[in-house]
Amino acid sequence: MTNEISGVAAASSVAAASRSAALNGELLKLLQSVDGVLEAGQTAKAEVLSIKQLPEDFQLLLKLTMDSGRQATVQVAASQPLAIGTPLLVTKMLSEQLSVSLAGSPRTGLTELDTSRLPVGTLLQGKVVTSLPVAANDGPPVYRAMVTLLNSALAGQTLTIDSPQPLRLGSLLSAQVQGNQALSVVQLSGRLDELAVAQQITTQNSRQASLQSLLAVIQASQGTDRLPPAVSASASALLATLPDMPALTNPDALAQAFAKSGLFLESGLLTGSLEAPEVDLKGALLRLVAQILPNLPASNSPPLNPATLATMAQAAPGFIRNALGILGQVGPRSVEAPAFPLASRTLQKNDNEDELHSLLRLASAALSRVQTHQLASLEQSTPGPHGLTQHSWQLEIPMRAFNDIVPMQVRVQAQDDPSEREQDMERDAEGNRLPPRKLWRLDLAFDLPRLGPLHVQAQLFNSNLSSQVWAQAPATYSVVQRELPWFRERLAAAGLNVGELACHNGRPPQGNRTRLEQRWVDETA
Repeated sequence: MTNEISGVAAASSVAAASRSAALNGELLKLLQSVDGVLEAGQTAKAEVLSIKQLPEDFQLLLKLTMDSGRQATVQVAASQPLAIGTPLLVTKMLSEQLSVSLAGSPRTGLTELDTSRLPVGTLLQGKVVTSLPVAANDGPPVYRAMVTLLNSALAGQTLTIDSPQPLRLGSLLSAQVQGNQALSVVQLSGRLDELAVAQQITTQNSRQASLQSLLAVIQASQGTDRLPPAVSASASALLATLPDMPALTNPDALAQAFAKSGLFLESGLLTGSLEAPEVDLKGALLRLVAQILPNLPASNSPPLNPATLATMAQAAPGFIRNALGILGQVGPRSVEAPAFPLASRTLQKNDNEDELHSLLRLASAALSRVQTHQLASLEQSTPGPHGLTQHSWQLEIPMRAFNDIVPMQVRVQAQDDPSEREQDMERDAEGNRLPPRKLWRLDLAFDLPRLGPLHVQAQLFNSNLSSQVWAQAPATYSVVQRELPWFRERLAAAGLNVGELACHNGRPPQGNRTRLEQRWVDETA
């Protein structure tokens, strides 16, 4: 049996509860239709006429007064009591709900965030329930939207935001807190691309292995009949793509090695600039795998059930939403940049494995290594906190060094000069804007015979160059330290202004790269 709460019993605690509920933009569930009385987005004055306690919530009777003077009564359900006679402002939401605030408040819902509860970087997710234009004083149009929050400590409350563009009613949004009255916005497609890259980096990195494992097996099979003719021809073509180390001292040969490293295969195919995919490292690996597969013994594994594929397809949207939430739970996340250089990983032939299966496993692992470099390039080519996009290209060039094959890992990064964002860009003599200056950074990592692992970092800006070298072998460190003056002379002769040149014994320091995630996610896009 329910209990009646009289108006006389409106104690101070009830009044405090009503004020708290109103200021927090609580949603009241309509227990009867208000069609024809109050439209979505329309606001009216209200007064609490009566209140009844139910087992799980409270039932209120409100008297509505529209701007036209028309009055109506409506029953609603609330999670906490509101004192009889309390004046309110209510706004009809897209769903069968009313957003409530105290009378006299200029708009309903939260208009400011408490950053002590929701720190900068916190991910908020919500659903748009209203989006209406508001009057602007001779400026661009402004649209006021109300968003019901679905997560965080404010789940169930309503947030009022102003946007230069209308937000689609019913769309699911995610935003990241930038301040007490600021949120940042991106589109869903960008978040899905980031999600796919993050997933694929993990997948490919777990499958990858060093190219030497595959190339050593191919070298051992040369001149024998251990492989079918088509597979042997593809393996030989793969070896033919490897440049000699002395040839890479020529700038043109080095540029060709970069272009054929596998990093640009897909873009070359899309633009038609790649004339011979088989001379590309990734293209040669794909051709080798394609030649191995038809020669494998028939597999006894059953094909994937089509019903399983259908179930996976149906579950995909929910999985994506969950994964997006995982990518940015709370606060700015510190993300460790993809490891550079990639650690050496050697695969061996299994005892119960035939030649073709072993070759296929090694070729697939080498292909995953190339793709790990490609994905790392995409992951690191992201906007920074000041709007400056850092472009990154990471690749690996296997090169012949005497009788060995040594991989050289390369990472090139470029970023616009941040000082040019605060002032006008430089102009030529005719007043035309010059291209923005870029900050360049180059990383090289290789392990040469008898020298051991070497890591080189160089920074170039406006013809000013500085560089540091790390040598793990003490003898190599001594050699590089002794040759630094000669290296400085060669750089100066090339027209560069040489700054710091230093050599260190050991490994370069490794650290985390902190990045601020920014996103609006539209579920219905």
